[in-house]
Amino acid sequence: MFSSTKLKEYRTAQKLSQTAIASKLSVTRATLSAWETGKTVPNKKHLQELAQVLQIKPNDLQEEHPHLTRYKQLNKTNKKKVDELTQDLLRAQKVVPLFSVQVLDNVALSAGHGSGFYDEYETREVFTDKEYLYDVATWIEGQSMEPVYQDGEVALIREGSFDYDGAVYAIAWNDQVYIKKVYLEKDGYRLVSINDSYPDKFAPAEDEPRIVGKIVGNFMPIEQ
Repeated sequence: MFSSTKLKEYRTAQKLSQTAIASKLSVTRATLSAWETGKTVPNKKHLQELAQVLQIKPNDLQEEHPHLTRYKQLNKTNKKKVDELTQDLLRAQKVVPLFSVQVLDNVALSAGHGSGFYDEYETREVFTDKEYLYDVATWIEGQSMEPVYQDGEVALIREGSFDYDGAVYAIAWNDQVYIKKVYLEKDGYRLVSINDSYPDKFAPAEDEPRIVGKIVGNFMPIEQ
């Protein structure tokens, strides 16, 4: 897994500031800070670029979970004891299988009046007790799609074009991304909220609105 600690160690060892590295990667200093504090994880492209700037290999920024490292240090007898204890604990505990979802951490679907759409895609790992088939996961912000889609939930998107009227889509329009029920009209798309307190929006064809994909699931992350 990505090591925020190693990133900071390599950067400080080479006496490079967060601002200097961020500039080379064309990201913000806040983005680099989030990587070093473990709030977000760099994507594959940024991981490669970090390694180039720091003159290391991408694997140098990876580390094992500390529990695994300690387990490897045990002798055969003690490893067996750990395995047996783990099995006993699992039998005593009602284990709910959890599924990992990598959520785009700075690309939120607006379920309100609109939110920014950025090029720097970093992810944050969250967990759900249900397995989904999807292409992209991101956050929902706002109340316009309540009660079905709640503020703070994760939205799961199957990438594709417009399919039929009334389906719920992620749609990019004027540098913002919305989650709405979408209706195709002669001169564009009509965006409709589930919450009647929010008025309809109209995305004219001349603005070149783009269907990102259909919403195929949503969930509130399970706290670890």
